[in-house]
Amino acid sequence: MPSNVIVGLQWGDEGKGKITDLLSKNSDYVIRYQGGNNSGHSIHIKNCSFILHLVPSGIIYPHVQCIIGPGVVIDPKSLMIEFKKLESIGIDISQIFISKRAHITMPYHGVLDQYKEWSLGKQSIGTTHCGVGPTYEDKVSRTGIRMLDLLDKNKFYNKLKYNVEFKNLIITKIYKQSPVSFKSIYDEYIEYAKYFENRVIDSVSTIHQAFQKKKKILFEGAQALLLDIDYGTYPYVTTSSTTTGGACVGSGVPPSFLENFIGISKAYCTRVGNGPFPTEILDSHVLEMIRKKGNEYGSTTNRPRRCGWLDLIALKYSCMINGITHLIITKLDVLSGLDFIQICIHYKMNEKFIYYFPANIDLEKNKLKCIFIKLPGWKQNISHINDYDQLPKNCKNYIKFIESYLNLKCFLISVGSERDQNIIKDQSSFIKIFS
Repeated sequence: MPSNVIVGLQWGDEGKGKITDLLSKNSDYVIRYQGGNNSGHSIHIKNCSFILHLVPSGIIYPHVQCIIGPGVVIDPKSLMIEFKKLESIGIDISQIFISKRAHITMPYHGVLDQYKEWSLGKQSIGTTHCGVGPTYEDKVSRTGIRMLDLLDKNKFYNKLKYNVEFKNLIITKIYKQSPVSFKSIYDEYIEYAKYFENRVIDSVSTIHQAFQKKKKILFEGAQALLLDIDYGTYPYVTTSSTTTGGACVGSGVPPSFLENFIGISKAYCTRVGNGPFPTEILDSHVLEMIRKKGNEYGSTTNRPRRCGWLDLIALKYSCMINGITHLIITKLDVLSGLDFIQICIHYKMNEKFIYYFPANIDLEKNKLKCIFIKLPGWKQNISHINDYDQLPKNCKNYIKFIESYLNLKCFLISVGSERDQNIIKDQSSFIKIFS
């Protein structure tokens, strides 16, 4: 049976939650493989809207087994709140499981995240202060606390004691702030251990057994390629691998298990937080129109997103790194009403034209500029259309231009936030992914 991997191709917020929800219907398992509660996937079903931060988007379907994999870092308090919110709207959460190997975000991680951002001043990354970065730092330094540690009181006590003592040195000596309390953290997290203990599993074994039984598996990431720790706009990135390859590392499967690589891009670009954004729109009128129509506000922080024209240099780079086989364009409806649409086709850096996404994408230091072309826009509202042939001519020309530049066919177009606001452009690809 096919396995599908869904990744974002820009700076996140491309609509992965909606697409995962759509593809989950025909899946047996949905596996979240990286990130933490610093990102959110929005789901809209008729009059019900909610945001998932750690729970895989497949939870809407009672037949789907949802696994939070080893590559995810888990804030137990945030996850418990998420569980209770889902239960309050009548969603069965009995099929959500957590990997023993997943690392835990502790209160001192959030504190250190916040203090470090403050100390960086204008050079700050623009994090959500959720403590995700410091959790991954502990993981890499081999001092992290995993879910399996939380379930062993003695081991948890000793690991927490070491970490609190060490972190308090940083908090008090470097940042000159009040220390965190070992006892309050220990008591709080022991209660989380009781709450989650029946959901903690050896996810690697479970996932491999599912493959052996030829189950349909969907891998869901958070953030997107341009926020990847290795291939994104470093240092303004997240702290995990957001690529299709990250699905292997973050869930414990070999590359041979993966089949369809589904990349999601908005019809334009957005970014939350600091960092280079080559195609950022500076025209306040156009910016506010796109932001308002697209509801471009962060799912986790509600911060207004920076908005920009579609960057085909960056998008081609993302498709290349991820080995994308199937492309999805979302929020095409947001561009309706514009007289023209700009689209970036190459860069000019240090007075030389370049046709690739550079590792040193410093807009000021390298004098990087975008070279745009203008395509005519369309006035019609397309949010009700579900047949590609019924789209306005200029709208179809916009999609064709993207496909031609990327040498990649778009098989699905989203024209709204609801489940059914989709246009299946390539029926054969759609069938392949769902078969």
